[in-house]
Order: sequence, then structure tokens, then C-alpha cells
Amino acid sequence: MAYKPPFTISEKTVNLVADIMELITRIILKEVDVINPKLRRNNRIKTIQASLAIENNSLSLEQVTAIINGKRVLGPGQDIREVQNAYEAYEKLLDLNPYHIDSLLTAHKLLMDDLTKESGKFRSGGVGIFAGEQLVHMAPPAHLVREQIEQLIHWSKTSDVHPLIKSCVFHYEFEFIHPFTDGNGRIGRMWQTLILYKWKKIFGWLPVESMIKERQDEYYKVFGVCDKAADSKLFIDFLLQAIYDSLLELEQTEQVGVQVTEQVIKLLSVMGSMPLSNNELMNLVGIKHRPTFRKNYLLPAMEHGFIEMTIPDKPNSSKQKYVKVKDL
Repeated sequence: MAYKPPFTISEKTVNLVADIMELITRIILKEVDVINPKLRRNNRIKTIQASLAIENNSLSLEQVTAIINGKRVLGPGQDIREVQNAYEAYEKLLDLNPYHIDSLLTAHKLLMDDLTKESGKFRSGGVGIFAGEQLVHMAPPAHLVREQIEQLIHWSKTSDVHPLIKSCVFHYEFEFIHPFTDGNGRIGRMWQTLILYKWKKIFGWLPVESMIKERQDEYYKVFGVCDKAADSKLFIDFLLQAIYDSLLELEQTEQVGVQVTEQVIKLLSVMGSMPLSNNELMNLVGIKHRPTFRKNYLLPAMEHGFIEMTIPDKPNSSKQKYVKVKDL
């Protein structure tokens, strides 16, 4: 009998799929699916930082951005290597085949190179999923891993289940099998992205991981509940909600794009070649409310690569200044 993962499609699942499809259609009609290169890059960096943070990487978004931009950052060596590996893996991800086991092993090799002795190989021993120090799930024995992954990939390739649901089921089942010594969460989230990208290109640069990171405790809790119930329904709904919220955020970002651009233009117009402090920049653009300035002027300019911090490895330093590195 062909392998079929145990999951239930609830009314909530159906409604979430319908809402996501409506939102995707709305975004495509606005031609937002042709995401501009700057937004692609920014979303990719957000994805990497969030996915690694879920696995206890300590680096901030600013530090991750600096590393990817080739800047020197002070931080734990392993955390820095995780960022470098993740960036290389995501750069090659969209060219991989989500239904080919060799592609999966290639991605793991890129992601975990020099971080585990078994990078690019299925685990040789037992492993479990932990939320802090609490064991959430004990994975199947190592000798069953390859067969179970082959069955899961075959099901994913041949099933007529809606791609949105299929990607969530794959994510859950992948974490249940836990095929690698380390990096399972990162690969599971990455592979869901790849499955969805092969269906709709917009998912290649949608930072769903950021939404998962904000709900990290629930992420592990729901997995534990589904594990005991032998049904991934709640995990599917959790991930579909994260996908919907990410798409909604993307649509809203595009809607305010003109406003943000005008504010960035104003900030760049008052900056010369000399580094300036946060307060100096606020005075030049005539903004007194620090959070407003940071959200609408400073962060968008940094995300688009127009200005950089003079001390990127210490983003909260009292001596921090900002310098313009390129014009519009």
C-alpha cells in the first residue's frame, strides 16, 4: 500500500487555503509577484535571520545583514558560520528539485558544512526534538530514515493534495522523521519554501520564517500536540496562518512603497559623505519621534543598501553613526 501521511483537513484548513488563494490573486493582479531585487534580498536576509534565531542563533538582523554584505562582525564563530552557510544554501535553493533526495542532501551539506560531522548525510544515531530542555518528540530509529524520506518525497511528488496543504504536511512529516543529526528545522522550513516556489514563484522570497519565529513557542507546542494525536491538522493550520500573515505583510509593504521611497529620498538628500548620528539625522529631516524616524526613514534606507552603520557589529552602540554608501 502506498504511503500516506496521517492528516485531517478541517473547515479551518479549507478557509485558510481559500483566503491565501484570494490574497495571492490580489497580489498577482497588482503585479507584486514580480518582487523587485531589493525586496527579494531583504526578505531573504529576514528569512535567514529568523530561521537561525529559531535554532538559538544570537545574531541580530543588522549583524546578519552585515555578514552577508561581507562586513566584519563580532560574534560567536558558529553563529557567523551558520549565517554564511544559510546564505549560500538559500542562494542555490530555488534551482534544486524538491522531489529528489540528492537535492535534499546537497542542501543539508551547504547548510551544515563545518557545523556537523554528518553534513549532507542522514543521521547514524538517535535524535529528538527539544523545546528548550523539554523533549517534544523522539524521532524514528536511524535505519528507517532513508526509506521514510523516500516515501515522503514520493508522496509529495505524486499526491493530488493542494500544494499549500502538501507543503505543510511535508514540513511536519520531515520534522517527525528528523533525518539529520542537526539542521532539521532549518531544512524543513527551507524545503517547504522550495515546494511552494515550484508552485508559485512568489514563495521564493516570502519570509514565512519571520512569522514562525514570532510564534516559536506555539510552533513547538502544536508539533507536540500533533505528535500525540498522530494527526498534523493543527500544524497545517498553524503554518497556513503564518503563510497568510506573511503574504498580507508583503501586500501592505508594497502598498506603502511609494511613501517609504519618498521618506528615504528625503533622508538621502540631507546626507553628505560624513558619518552622522541618529540624532543628527533626525534633526536634518525634521523628525522628533525616534521610533517614527527609525521605522520610516532609517531602517528602509538600510534595508535598501543606501546607508550603513559605522559599527555594524555593535548596532546599539552609543557611538553608532550612519554613512551614505550610494545614492538613488
